[in-house]
Amino acid sequence: MAQLSITGASKAFGETAVLREISLDVADGEFCVIVGPSGCGKSTLLRAIAGLEELDSGSIAIGGKPVDGLPPAKRGVAMVFQSYALYPHLSLRENMAFALKLAKKPKAEIDEAVDRAAATLGIEQLLDRKPAALSGGQRQRVAIGRAIVRQPEVFLFDEPLSNLDAALRVRMRFEFAALHRQLGTTTVYVTHDQVEAMTLADRIVVMRAGAIEQIGTPSELYENPANLFVAGFIGSPQMNFLSGEIVSGDDAIPKIRLDDGALIALPGKAQRLARAGRVTLGIRPEHLAEAKEGTGLTRTARFIERLGGSANVHLMDDTGAGELVWQQREPIGITEGQRIALVPEPDHIHLFNAEGSALLSH
Repeated sequence: MAQLSITGASKAFGETAVLREISLDVADGEFCVIVGPSGCGKSTLLRAIAGLEELDSGSIAIGGKPVDGLPPAKRGVAMVFQSYALYPHLSLRENMAFALKLAKKPKAEIDEAVDRAAATLGIEQLLDRKPAALSGGQRQRVAIGRAIVRQPEVFLFDEPLSNLDAALRVRMRFEFAALHRQLGTTTVYVTHDQVEAMTLADRIVVMRAGAIEQIGTPSELYENPANLFVAGFIGSPQMNFLSGEIVSGDDAIPKIRLDDGALIALPGKAQRLARAGRVTLGIRPEHLAEAKEGTGLTRTARFIERLGGSANVHLMDDTGAGELVWQQREPIGITEGQRIALVPEPDHIHLFNAEGSALLSH
């Protein structure tokens, strides 16, 4: 196990900057998840840590020792790819032992390492099979087992669950979490799925366009997003956004007048923002409450997404715009076409300035 330190990492492909001065410290034994939309640079950063991409500038250290210039096999890392990358002509035992054989480890040591990893992952009975005889989840376990036998200082995972069906992804998330608790190895895990990030991470790194937008625990990012991008990326369904400006109401208490004319009360801690001007109000779907008719935000239920224990009600105004998503527990007793008045719960309101930066903390 070891700390991973990245300082000023930059990388461009031609004229396209893929990494822009990335600096990140991952603590010894930490499970760090990097998230962001496709093309944000997260996989390039992971490959740079592994030694599969050379940085244009910056440095990477593992356990306090610089690894820049070292080949992948000498960096003390093991990487698990999205595609599993198993050798189809080798048995599972041979696949898992391959790197140790290349390192000329004694056969007894190799057998012990493979058996131990297979027992950890519950695949002992599969070791004589070829990859073609396995399910997607079993192949993923073999790929993880191949990484475990190397006893790396850092595990690197590049979207390892994206090829699995929804039910298996949920199960494998649990297995990843249990495996990390058992092994305690420093882990960097890349995904575009923010649900994976929220359920697995000690800390999440949110990236956009080659730069880090925010680093924090799942709860920190959910409750205190640093900007509009993070607020919209973290959370499912995503946060609702409404434009308006802060004004003084008849009672001299600042409120938000939305572009549709609705007045929304601000929490007490927002009083200092009386002169903030144009803002974007953010409110999560679970933090909308039903209001009296003629007050708050009046919308028509256009579509009800029933999910069993809960439902997401998609609402629009008379113009077909101004969409809101309201999350309720089932049964909700609402029908499509029904007019509903909603109001944001004041203590859960987020405010962002014209540049998209957060104005309130929770």
